[in-house]
Amino acid sequence: MRHPADIPLVTTIKERCRVCYTCVRECPAKAIRISDGQAEVLTERCIGCGNCVRVCSQHAKQILNGIEEVKALLASEHKVAACVAPSFPAEFEEIPYTKLVGMIRALGFDYVTEVGFGADLVADRYRKLLDENGNKRYLATSCPAIVGYVERYHPELVNSLAPIVSPMVATARVLRRMHGKGLKVVFIGPCIAKKGEAVTRKIAGDVDGALTFSELRHFFAAQNITPESASSDEFDPPRAGAGSLFPISRGMLQAAQISEDLAAGIVVAADGRSDFAEAIREFETGDLDARLLEVLCCNGCIMGAGMTCRTPQFHRRSRISQFVRRRMGAMDHREWEGQMTRFADLDLSRSYEANDRRVAAPSDDAVRLILAEMGKLKPEDELNCGACGYENCREHAIAIYKGLAESEMCLPYTIEQLRQTVQELASTQEALNNSEKLASMGQMAAGIAHEVNNPLGVVLMFAHILLDELPPDNPYRKDLQTIVENADRCKKIVSGLLHFARQNKVSLEMTDVRDLVDKALKVVSLPAKVTLQVEHEPGDMNADVDRDQLVQILNNLISNAQAAMPNGGTLTVRTSEDGERVCIAVSDTGVGIPEENRKKIFDPFFTTKEVGKGTGLGLAVTYGIVKMHHGNIEVESNADAAKGPTGTTFRVLLPRRGRQEAPASAG
Repeated sequence: MRHPADIPLVTTIKERCRVCYTCVRECPAKAIRISDGQAEVLTERCIGCGNCVRVCSQHAKQILNGIEEVKALLASEHKVAACVAPSFPAEFEEIPYTKLVGMIRALGFDYVTEVGFGADLVADRYRKLLDENGNKRYLATSCPAIVGYVERYHPELVNSLAPIVSPMVATARVLRRMHGKGLKVVFIGPCIAKKGEAVTRKIAGDVDGALTFSELRHFFAAQNITPESASSDEFDPPRAGAGSLFPISRGMLQAAQISEDLAAGIVVAADGRSDFAEAIREFETGDLDARLLEVLCCNGCIMGAGMTCRTPQFHRRSRISQFVRRRMGAMDHREWEGQMTRFADLDLSRSYEANDRRVAAPSDDAVRLILAEMGKLKPEDELNCGACGYENCREHAIAIYKGLAESEMCLPYTIEQLRQTVQELASTQEALNNSEKLASMGQMAAGIAHEVNNPLGVVLMFAHILLDELPPDNPYRKDLQTIVENADRCKKIVSGLLHFARQNKVSLEMTDVRDLVDKALKVVSLPAKVTLQVEHEPGDMNADVDRDQLVQILNNLISNAQAAMPNGGTLTVRTSEDGERVCIAVSDTGVGIPEENRKKIFDPFFTTKEVGKGTGLGLAVTYGIVKMHHGNIEVESNADAAKGPTGTTFRVLLPRRGRQEAPASAG
């Protein structure tokens, strides 16, 4: 016989699960684990309450099907009895109960009986238990989900569980006394947890199978059994009395004629997901000093997850009450009393066993660390929105520690992650656009440069010849000098274009970047008003780079930084590494780059310098070199003094291990 903790009463159909965390929120045992974005029911923690089944709008929760097992029993040589839970009037409102009995018989059952009589016996035992045991305190055990919850999460209370079987087991024992030990018993009701109770070691063999009302309807449909095709019939004896009230909250107390006297406080009843758990906690701590705590996991069995009806709770209560009134009015009280006397000596006792599934709570430091990883660094960051399925952020963090939850379940955290992803995508898109522009500009620049270079050389050559031949006092000498100067400038621009569009490979060699930066800075000439600061963070600064091109990057960035500080300032060159990459940062305290210009700074020929002061190719060439090294270049700048100190920082990030590349353009 398997332990109920080994049986998957509820499983998730992954294709249907939308990961809305509703099941997490509604599970009192926290038996739902979110792993890789999927909700998984943990069999060993599940108490079979069915809350997850009831609230799942996507029908992604699947109940363990018992139809085939019951079919096998019916096909066996044994006689089989069906025990119908007293909540059936709320489920089968459209079917007269005599027709329902006939339909169940048509499935092949030899007996169809009411669990309500077993409830009568159980109610009587509870009354005697309180009368005979002084001040001992008990937890009622009619609800198997409650028993499973106590055994798993309050094992210290196992000895407080009332040593009385449930009405289902009581009915099975009655029927075996009546019809022999070879009888097979199948329970039919609204409760998923009954499937687990049926295989519990402590009551092994009492119940051989369990179907929910939902399964019974499927069974009827599969066998083509309808109210019209079935005969009308009565339940087999023994008939139920007030025990038929058991499926209603506090019904057991009324059946046992035990009063929930608010002044005396001897008996307290609670039901529903949150109330039952709180009542058990207070019972354990002693804050609730009742002698009997009668708790149901659902709001009465009429709200069990194995039901298919969608009528409101109080309508279902009314259906049960109406049925009980009619049956009690028509019942033979003398016969009922005789049956109660007949089975007064029936053994309805049972014991329980702890099945501790608690996980030690994390330390406050561990919880704070998990919260910090989700961006919750201070109390006001804990929004406690409940979107994750947990009551507050701290409960979510504890669940993460226990392996039941993931950080991504936090909606604010996920939104922030998405926002950062969008920013990264935007940055990547911008870099891609730059690469495409540089590639096309490189092709065009190469063509233009080659076409212009030769005639420009001729102009320069003849201009210099004429300049050399003219005497110093010739009035045309000044005009020729202007021609030479502007032609030289054109030559520099063409040279820059050719450099921008070059097709050569990077020549990588392992280099100490820190040492290379120091040597390059020695030959840099800065105005007196500009102060140079060099900062090298500790670490290994060796990387595969093209030494000459890296010096060119540094010269371009320093030239721009110097131009951004016409009135002087501080130029800082900083090197660092993060294990996989080396970084060279060039910072200035200059005027900064206006927001509207930041997306254009790597465009060829874009410059904010005065005419004749720059070609607009320096950063475009730098960008191309960085990309050929498979690196990245980042820029931070502030041009608004109202927002803080102005200035700009360029960071060049280069992989420590480079790859030799085939010829590629600067883009």
